[in-house]
Amino acid sequence: MTAPLPYLDEADVFGLVPFADAVAALAKALSGGLDPQASLQRSIHDVEHGQLLLMPAETATAAGVKLSTVAPGNSGRGLPRVQALYVLYDRVTLTPVALLDGTALTTLRTPAVSAVAVDHLAAPGARHLVVLGSGPQAWGHVEALLAVRPLSDVTVVGRDPDRAAVLVARIRDSGLDARVGNHDDVADADVVVCATTARQPLFDGRRLRPGTCAVAVGSHEPDARELDDVTIGAAERVVVESRGVALREAGDIIQAVRAGVVAEDDLIELRDAVRLAPTTGSSVFKSVGMGWQDLVVADLAHQRWTERGPA
Repeated sequence: MTAPLPYLDEADVFGLVPFADAVAALAKALSGGLDPQASLQRSIHDVEHGQLLLMPAETATAAGVKLSTVAPGNSGRGLPRVQALYVLYDRVTLTPVALLDGTALTTLRTPAVSAVAVDHLAAPGARHLVVLGSGPQAWGHVEALLAVRPLSDVTVVGRDPDRAAVLVARIRDSGLDARVGNHDDVADADVVVCATTARQPLFDGRRLRPGTCAVAVGSHEPDARELDDVTIGAAERVVVESRGVALREAGDIIQAVRAGVVAEDDLIELRDAVRLAPTTGSSVFKSVGMGWQDLVVADLAHQRWTERGPA
């Protein structure tokens, strides 16, 4: 009888791969030659109550696919807006070797990818983080960016004051100063993270001071954006995971290119950005999420689970 597939739940995923380790693993994959531009493309299908996403990937050591859903109405049901299941395969036989909580994996890998970019974009002494959003990604970005910058002050800006207050309390429990703020607080930020469901820019880019690093992770649709043209046009470096993917899915980038504030050839791919020293100028990182990111982290979690053995 075939043994049941191991299932790595949320506690397993976060316990096996802390944020700092996820950041290191993704950076190592990129510096080791992984080319996001050559990665398998995801497919996105609209259904009555949201979207179904299929995100396959292959690296030198594994293959896998994330089955993800986006259900905008779930916020009113007390359920996560994004949910997922991950299937990890042996790269040679394509035999399934593990299932993982894909929702937890998303919460882990998205901020970790941002941290890889921020490590080569933000000022080395960046301390003040302004997070727009109060969900799992907002919390995850605080944790991940702590792995690359000496954050000491976090401002949370959210539509729901109660959720923002809960996140602030959680951040304070981790030892950082944190408070609920408003959109004007971006003027004092070293790093601004946008992790929302917004479809229009969240703030006026003229409020950002020179040298600010802005990160946007909230959307993967051409007609949705969190950053305005001013923010992108003022950036010394505009970094994307893959130029081709960004020009298909990243509304922030697509609309800025159409407006003429950034040229396609000026977009810096993440695998090239990790070879650059941090800049002192303003910068932008726009992420839409890609399957290789999930696979790198899922593979590491499974390797450690195998070494450790079932708890």
